[in-house]
Amino acid sequence: MTLFSLLSLISFLLVSLSFTSTNAATFEIRNQCPYTVWAAAVPGGGRQLDGGQSWTINVNAGTKQARIWARTKCSFNAAGQGRCETGDCNGQLQCGGFGQPPNTLAEYALNQFNNLDFFDISLVDGFNVPMDFSPVSGGCRGIRCAADINGQCPNELRAPGGCNNPCTVFKTDQYCCNSGNCQPTDFSRFFKQRCPDAYSYPKDDQTSTFTCPGGTNYRVVFCP
Repeated sequence: MTLFSLLSLISFLLVSLSFTSTNAATFEIRNQCPYTVWAAAVPGGGRQLDGGQSWTINVNAGTKQARIWARTKCSFNAAGQGRCETGDCNGQLQCGGFGQPPNTLAEYALNQFNNLDFFDISLVDGFNVPMDFSPVSGGCRGIRCAADINGQCPNELRAPGGCNNPCTVFKTDQYCCNSGNCQPTDFSRFFKQRCPDAYSYPKDDQTSTFTCPGGTNYRVVFCP
């Protein structure tokens, strides 16, 4: 092999390795609810999913502060403008911003510290639809929040189509943790007892953040 050929081969391998390490992750979003939901993703946009339908999005490596959620009881016109009872994002079918509580959230950040993906299910914006958020590769564990939180929701937190987090209702530091010093409350324990893997209040990191190797692909299931 000539030196030129060897250098060309090394260059090809380096490019290939670089491409592999920065390849997009895929997220399959599946609706197993017995009703229609309007899936929302930032980044990604939005799509109507009838029962049994799925939607796959590709997300760039290094993406942070990303989330996927379900919207319920929506009505959109031909231009993709309308409203949803839960999870509404500025009246747009194609979400460019976060949804209106209450909405169960699948949150993630890709290829972060040590090239790990960080992901969680969060009830910090409340709950509207049961959810499973699991890797389909990578050999790591998934998480689930499938309890009947809407049916058991405390009266103070009840909302049309869902169950609010207390921060949304009371807007105090005790529940919103704006000072960073908040502790679990009776309301946060209500969520945690039913969904131990999910964030129940903003400082619930220790038992609610999970990791997979960078390059893992995922599936988010509504009503698992």
